[in-house]
Amino acid sequence: MADDEILQLAKWSMIVEEHYKKPMDMEWAKDGKDGKLYIVQARPETVQSKKNLNVLEEYVLQTVGIKTPTPLVQGMSVGSKIGSGKANKIISAKDINKFKKGEVLVTGMTDPDWVPAMKLASAIVTDQGGRTAHAAIVSRELGIPCIVGTSNATKIIKTGTEITVDCSGGENGFVYDGLIPYKINTTDISKIKKTKTKISMNLADPSQAFNLSFIPNDGVGLAREELIIANTIQIHPNALIDYPHFAKASAGQSKIVRFSDFRTNEYRELVGGYLYEPEERNPMIGFRGASRYYDSKFKDAFALECRAIKKVREEFGIDNVQVMVPFCRTVEEGKKVIEIMASSGLKKGEKGLKVYVMCEIPANVILAKEFLEVFDGFSIGSNDLAQLTLGLDRDNFEIAKVGNENNNAVKLLIKEAVRVCKQEKKYSGICGQGPSDFPEFAEFLVELGIESISLNPDSIIKTSILIAEKEKQILNHKS
Repeated sequence: MADDEILQLAKWSMIVEEHYKKPMDMEWAKDGKDGKLYIVQARPETVQSKKNLNVLEEYVLQTVGIKTPTPLVQGMSVGSKIGSGKANKIISAKDINKFKKGEVLVTGMTDPDWVPAMKLASAIVTDQGGRTAHAAIVSRELGIPCIVGTSNATKIIKTGTEITVDCSGGENGFVYDGLIPYKINTTDISKIKKTKTKISMNLADPSQAFNLSFIPNDGVGLAREELIIANTIQIHPNALIDYPHFAKASAGQSKIVRFSDFRTNEYRELVGGYLYEPEERNPMIGFRGASRYYDSKFKDAFALECRAIKKVREEFGIDNVQVMVPFCRTVEEGKKVIEIMASSGLKKGEKGLKVYVMCEIPANVILAKEFLEVFDGFSIGSNDLAQLTLGLDRDNFEIAKVGNENNNAVKLLIKEAVRVCKQEKKYSGICGQGPSDFPEFAEFLVELGIESISLNPDSIIKTSILIAEKEKQILNHKS
């Protein structure tokens, strides 16, 4: 079809929907003889339009009247849902074509190559990883129950076994044999009070942006560019094409797009990646983030990222997109990145462009004032900040239990980062996992007076209620 035909159908669809004042399901046809387009049917849409966007769902396992089940395996739960189905154990991403919709994905560990299968899963169970591993991050954003760090799921669970994956009970998740019934309790949240703290959304999958935009939020606090590269382009590296899906989903609200933050082992998985990337013993603290952007081996690729953002802002007219630099180790690195951005057409402050930096390294806090002279504000990456403060490998389940964002050392750093942002009149936000997982951590952030909290889609409503109540308590205490 020609572009003008596609646009004509889009215009007709809008006219029909405006006439009926409701979402419509339409069918069209193109005449094989005269080439004309026709709308041949229009009826009320009966799936998305019936969803109540003001409802909070709570999953509860139904074990009354049956023997208390013994878990097959257990690990860290991701999200708060329950899922069930036939297990499909897949060890290599090369075999994901064997995975069918509605099955439970059982594997060792995931990376971006697994996302197509993850989108089809009713639940996901992995041997390795912690709360901030790839499987956990993507599962949250897809709204799929997931249990990570079981250590032995691939040994215990056999393909074809019917299992139930329960993430409804808090930090620990359990996998049970058989299909155990569960119910979903709902709560009307239409009367949630608007919070002083901005509540943004973490978003990885462009195809989910429109649907997720209906969840009450103040924009996108973190859009991960590297996942767009892995899911859409899959080549090392290339022009980016999916920014409009993020930004158009809720026009007018700020969208913070983080420049690519793949580690070398993840880049090697892309087509041709092994030709450009070294093998590192610990890529988590290796050649990643800002250090790549001015390096001769990656500078040209970063220029493509900058040109893609410039195209979205200036040619597509979506100027609510702001950018963020990840893993910036030194102030000097920050200055180099700003210079390269400017030479690629992205000049900080020009046409309203804001450039933020991830505050995820202790050095970012220690030299906060100096970093904020270079950037427009901090988005605290509590996942890496906890890892580097406590000396943890966040993909290692064995030591994940040692600590997290709730550790006092991490909280002291976050408190100082927010304080300096306020002092320097710069933006302060957080896009790490902590506020989504720990209610008390979200309350701590509200007490600090942080400007924005970016949450995973499945926890926005629940945490919004909590934050509204906390703000009310603070207000009452002051009066």
